[in-house]
Amino acid sequence: MSRQILVTSALPYANGSIHLGHLVEYIQTDVWVRFQKMRGHDCRYMCADDTHGTAIMLRAEKENITPETLIGRVWDEHTRDFAGFHIGFDHYYSTHSDENRALASKIYLALKDAGLIEVKTIAQLYDPVKNLFLPDRFIKGECPKCGAADQYGDNCEVCGATYSPTELKNPVSAVSGATPVHKDSEHYFFRLGDCEAFLREWTTSGTLQSEAANKMQEWFGAGLNNWDISRDAPYFGFEIPGAPGKYFYVWLDAPVGYMASFAKYAADNGLDFDAWWGKDSKTELVHFIGKDILYFHALFWPAMLKYSGHRLPTAVYAHGFLTVNGQKMSKSRGTFITAESYLAQKLNPEWLRYYYAAKLNGSMEDIDLNLDDFVARVNSDLVGKFINIASRTAGFIHKNFEGRLADGVANIELIGDFQAAAGTIAAHYEARDYAKALREIMALADRANQYVADEKPWELAKKPEAVYRLHEVCTVALNCFRLLTLYLKPVLPKLAEQVETFLDIPSLAWDDSQSLFIRHRINEYSHLMTRIDPKSIEAMVDANKQNLEPTPAPAPARHAEAQAHAAQPAMPVSESISIDDFAKIDLRIARIANAEHVEGADKLLRLTLDLGELGTRQVFAGIKSAYAPEALVGRLTVMVANLAPRKMKFGMSEGMVLAASGDAPGLFILSPDSGAQPGMKVK
Repeated sequence: MSRQILVTSALPYANGSIHLGHLVEYIQTDVWVRFQKMRGHDCRYMCADDTHGTAIMLRAEKENITPETLIGRVWDEHTRDFAGFHIGFDHYYSTHSDENRALASKIYLALKDAGLIEVKTIAQLYDPVKNLFLPDRFIKGECPKCGAADQYGDNCEVCGATYSPTELKNPVSAVSGATPVHKDSEHYFFRLGDCEAFLREWTTSGTLQSEAANKMQEWFGAGLNNWDISRDAPYFGFEIPGAPGKYFYVWLDAPVGYMASFAKYAADNGLDFDAWWGKDSKTELVHFIGKDILYFHALFWPAMLKYSGHRLPTAVYAHGFLTVNGQKMSKSRGTFITAESYLAQKLNPEWLRYYYAAKLNGSMEDIDLNLDDFVARVNSDLVGKFINIASRTAGFIHKNFEGRLADGVANIELIGDFQAAAGTIAAHYEARDYAKALREIMALADRANQYVADEKPWELAKKPEAVYRLHEVCTVALNCFRLLTLYLKPVLPKLAEQVETFLDIPSLAWDDSQSLFIRHRINEYSHLMTRIDPKSIEAMVDANKQNLEPTPAPAPARHAEAQAHAAQPAMPVSESISIDDFAKIDLRIARIANAEHVEGADKLLRLTLDLGELGTRQVFAGIKSAYAPEALVGRLTVMVANLAPRKMKFGMSEGMVLAASGDAPGLFILSPDSGAQPGMKVK
């Protein structure tokens, strides 16, 4: 039975390039969409650039262009990069559109009519030089809990604490370097707490993955805060109806961009918008997102839809983050790799599509791009196993049989096993467990290669009496190759097209798995895929390495008020202490005996630290953004051993791991030279 499915990926922000971390999501979504289309379902894939907010406005100002010019240029770059990795959107749009303005306003007014919008006065930090209210990420200062310097206005990456920007110590505007002042302003809030009963039911209805549903329970337990949906001028976005000088916060109109993209697509293609987005729509609505934006998609978004009279998502699928060689992407190491730079090295985009698919299992676990494993797996699976079947047999069909396959096959059992696997592989694709699907496919490829090795067609070709056997063997092998191509097509669409041309067959659909491939003339075989040269990966890494030297001092400010602020250091490097104060700090070498994710914490890792004869300590460290847990186990580091234990939401933290950060991206735990032992005192 054919299904009608509307699929979206999260909207990339129009303030930067698409990088390999982004591509995890778009490749995951694209594979699922291509699979659904091969099954014969009416599946449409919508996306758009997320174009509003302070960051866009400030970047455009810095480049001396309009925000519209900036987002138009970035849209061209994004669509180029997505096309380069064969991401097959049915429509890719922009949130800065008439459709989005109309839909966002309509939803807001419906929420207002439902009594879910309230207005109240709040105090915010205001930049007196730039004359604007500062978003959380444009304020830096000292953590009010642990005193760590250079922390953003919403949370501390060292101790994991969350707080209001007004609680920061010694706050500084990241825009001008000025000291922000407190200023009152009227803001508009969506009464999310009033939607709790509905959201509790919806989030446990099977719409979310189990780990996401569990995360929701934590948030419900902490209480749902009303959501600030307004921002003050100057702001690049849509003005709120009936509220001059107030603009929709970017996160209100961004998800509405899913609807707006489809509205434009529907108008251009004669589709009924309400049949897909109306309250009574029978269409499946599936969102693919990163786990970092789960709160918006599992709480704010369904509440907005419910109480504005629209249909709800059928499923929200969250994925984890990408690490490279076990660590956060790094510009200094050359592993912060953009889509453009990957393609510039002439690397096949389907190599990456295959590798990501081989790692994705439908959960919210992070995945790692290990560059050595990337080379080995692609070369082994795609070239050594898959392509190898055709390259070893197709030539005999042209040389001995004028390019025509046999009228029948002898080993119908082998082909039957390949055909019978279609249901299992389809179930894995449907569940987004691409890793299992590819393991099944490569196990079949092993069997096909073993069959060719056992039958030795190169030996049969030397024996005139074995000509019929040679014909059958090569026909069986190419039947297997065709079925493997069909099963791999959602992951490798362009390679599948090349195979379809070589085999001279129509575009493969999933039902073709049940037909035999006989009495058919094929085209002459030509090389389909090369191996990855490890040197090309090294060249890509080298090309992406950046010498992250300290940022030079800013140019003199343009007006007197800015000059007055520039005359004082924005933030002192440190505050002087006496040698006696320093002597109170007990720094010790510790071995990281275990490291694990903390359920419900986006930035924390739970570390078990071995201090030798001093025993073990549990420490919660805000280093998840920089390190995968498995990359830390066994490493030596430095900790503050006499810090008073601190009770946190997730347990007792019995010390602090020392880490370095600065203007350059990245967070780096301190490690001693070799020879140091757990428990040693740092002097």
